Amino acid sequence: MTLYPKLIIDALTHVRYPGTGKDIVEMGMVADDMRIDGNKVSFSIIFEKSTDPFIKSVVRAAEVAVNTYVGEEVEIKGNITPVTLKAEEKPQVPLPGVKNIIGVSSGKGGVGKSTVAVNLAVALAMQGYRVGLLDADIFGPSMPKMLGLEDEQLYMREVDGRNLIVPAEKYGVKMLSIGFVVDKEKAVLWRGAMASNALKQLINDADWGELDYFIIDMPPGTSDIHLTLVQTLGITGAVVVTTPQQVALADARKGVSMFLGEHVNVPVLGIVENMSWFTPAAHPDEQYYIFGKDGGKNLAEKLNVRLLGQIPLVAGICQSGDDGVPVVMQNTVSGVAFTRLAQAVMSAVDERNATLPPTQRVITHS
Repeated sequence: MTLYPKLIIDALTHVRYPGTGKDIVEMGMVADDMRIDGNKVSFSIIFEKSTDPFIKSVVRAAEVAVNTYVGEEVEIKGNITPVTLKAEEKPQVPLPGVKNIIGVSSGKGGVGKSTVAVNLAVALAMQGYRVGLLDADIFGPSMPKMLGLEDEQLYMREVDGRNLIVPAEKYGVKMLSIGFVVDKEKAVLWRGAMASNALKQLINDADWGELDYFIIDMPPGTSDIHLTLVQTLGITGAVVVTTPQQVALADARKGVSMFLGEHVNVPVLGIVENMSWFTPAAHPDEQYYIFGKDGGKNLAEKLNVRLLGQIPLVAGICQSGDDGVPVVMQNTVSGVAFTRLAQAVMSAVDERNATLPPTQRVITHS
């Protein structure tokens, strides 16, 4: 059996804190320090007081729950650490200086999700906003190349007594990617737990500072990484990228459904239809619908979400990504389209914040 955090968290929802009727996950007692090494699992349980009379019984109940609902082979006995918070202490809140967190997602690969994410981030920075960009596509990190930062060396600095990773910065965007710390010539062969822990480190152990927008380039499809993100952060809203093709639209529909599901409940800001048509560079007024016409637009109408933009396919987009110069910085058809996309996203975020409460981090129950 391959162990990953969701299995353990689901098992712990069966552990009730005496006298409350609530489980220890619901009460926020499971610390965000879970470690999985083969069959060995370790984590901490948070108690308000060191004199809590139920410490031993709750820890024992947690051990039994993991072995009962996950498997007897899980090495958990003696690996749960009870910790207490001082009266003035509060659990760490991820990204405390960030106003809006936007996930850029796609139902399948190859639809230009990363291109949309990087150009959206740079477009927002060009509008004068403070922007961060996280390359959460653990198994296919592309942001270092798309921003011309492949040879960037990361370093640490001390902030309030903690050593934090300093994000790389270019075009006014702060950026971190797993691509900075792995061999770009080799595949990343990590189990889900390893990838999730690496991602949490890029979020929690980096000096992101004050940001207006934090853009996350998510992996395609649905995976442990998506679950890690919604459990770690309260995501303001999601942008779903598709192409007009029917196969891409079917996957985009699933992506929208994932975010709007009752267990995730992340608002969908809208759909971006990428590669809407092909426009030759020499003839900017011509449009050839080689992948179909208005598929993303029709899907947005059917799902009652915004169509944030239609991005044309031009050769310059690919070349700009390869050269590390986002196309939004150029006064071209596609550059203008990405600028308009950023404006549409800003409008959607403002409307979302005016009409809905802040998104809460997800606690997954079985």
